[in-house]
Amino acid sequence: QVKLVESGGGLVQAGGSLRLSCTASGNIFSINRRGWYRQAPGNQRELVAGISSVDTNYADSVKGRFTISIDNTKRMMFLQMNSLKPEDTGVYYCNAGGRILYRDFDVWGQGTEVTVSS
Repeated sequence: QVKLVESGGGLVQAGGSLRLSCTASGNIFSINRRGWYRQAPGNQRELVAGISSVDTNYADSVKGRFTISIDNTKRMMFLQMNSLKPEDTGVYYCNAGGRILYRDFDVWGQGTEVTVSS
């Protein structure tokens, strides 16, 4: 099993930066894709950035401002968020998917709140 815990959210002024972290535990080498999602009040959860061994992708709204990365241990995933805007406000969730013993899995962290003030 894989478990995810996010950290790093908070309150920041527009134009500022935050770095979110997602710590994975358990069978981390079964993970083949990871991503950061966010959910603003009243909106559906949306993909912000995704990463796999072959690809990295970003929502158009964050391209050039956000960077997703994974550390060498494969245990930590980060989202560096620069030039933050009020519309980046929301709860940010990390997600991981993969396969263990021929069964696919898809897990979520508990979320970390980001508030960008104007």
